[in-house]
Amino acid sequence: MNVRVRLFAVIAALAGLAACAGAPAPGAPEAQVQPDGAIISEMGSARERARAHTDLAAGYYEVGNMAVALEEARIALSADPNYAPAYNVLGLVHMDLKENPQAQANFEKALSISPNDPDANHNYGWFLCQTGREREAGRYFQAAVRNPLYATPQKTYTLAGVCALRTKDEAQALENFERALKLDPNYASALLPLAQLRYRRGELEQARTLVTRFNRQSQGTAESLWLALRVERGLGDKAAESSYADQLRRRFGTSAEYQRLLKGVYE
Repeated sequence: MNVRVRLFAVIAALAGLAACAGAPAPGAPEAQVQPDGAIISEMGSARERARAHTDLAAGYYEVGNMAVALEEARIALSADPNYAPAYNVLGLVHMDLKENPQAQANFEKALSISPNDPDANHNYGWFLCQTGREREAGRYFQAAVRNPLYATPQKTYTLAGVCALRTKDEAQALENFERALKLDPNYASALLPLAQLRYRRGELEQARTLVTRFNRQSQGTAESLWLALRVERGLGDKAAESSYADQLRRRFGTSAEYQRLLKGVYE
């Protein structure tokens, strides 16, 4: 769903919490006015309000409005202080803001309430990986993918692979990328790093298959075209190498990859 549509849908859902209940009872909280002017009713159960404001916080996070995301998550927790997803969103916002102590505290709070939550485990694992605790991260990635209700385990396997590469554990990275692609053969986020890994290992035919699949579905990036060019160069296919060089020149003529091509620096 488009993020703007999602935000509108969440606002509508919030406003509708009281729609079937008739007029507010005497003493009921007044409606809140959102930054975009929308009025959100504060009727409904505490958990419903927490869920709705958390969804709104997540929507603002996705479009990069961190201030409003923080406010919405805090409103959610004022309604229900034990609503784990709100702490998870707070963790994400603080992580993006590089406020690591606050991010860690919120992820840990989310997991203390809901230790099997796959999203919180996934996000905390990635936070640990980005803050130099790659080996600790594995525990949380594993917890995420073990949850049978988790909708996107391929995402977690991919980040686990990226994390393994940071510690130069290529075997673990390979296993994780392959698991991601077993679940979703066209998952672009796993295709390219696995192709790069295969290339570094000298497994050129496998690298060709993967990077070709990536380029077909994404129309290629400077990084993926540069990899494909080097794969074909290694395989000795001059026509394919020339084709990728031409695409790199036409589409990404100012890229660092094209400058490396002009200088003949292939590795």
